[in-house]
Amino acid sequence: MQAARRDWLSVLARASTEELEACVGRAAPLPPMETIRQPEVGMVMLRGRVGGTGDAFNLAEASLTRCAVRLDGILGVGYVLGRDRRKAELTALIDALLQDEQRGPAWMRDMIEPLRERQAREREAASRAAASSRVDFFTMVRGEA
Repeated sequence: MQAARRDWLSVLARASTEELEACVGRAAPLPPMETIRQPEVGMVMLRGRVGGTGDAFNLAEASLTRCAVRLDGILGVGYVLGRDRRKAELTALIDALLQDEQRGPAWMRDMIEPLRERQAREREAASRAAASSRVDFFTMVRGEA
């Protein structure tokens, strides 16, 4: 369950606010929502690694918005980069919906899978665009005669 939750939270974090609004619209009617933590903006330290695998270092700070809600006793959380309070609230709401044992699998199919597929298509297109401009230095001919 923990790995699945991490996966859907990752998909939700990359989705736009408009996409999340549409997901919640399809899930109506919703159970009553109790806000545990209002959306609030803070800062988080981004860390990097030398060469991707070496020693960790502090790279920069970034804005982060978090929120927590409860639906039918299920706690949902939302953490999103940036200052979009509505997106954090929607992420928390959808997180709580997806944890519902009875309705969660249907919402997973209707909400998360379409978002995941769109994000995969966008990553693939960006990867193809980057690959088309790749330079292979080992096959380049030197200008010496």
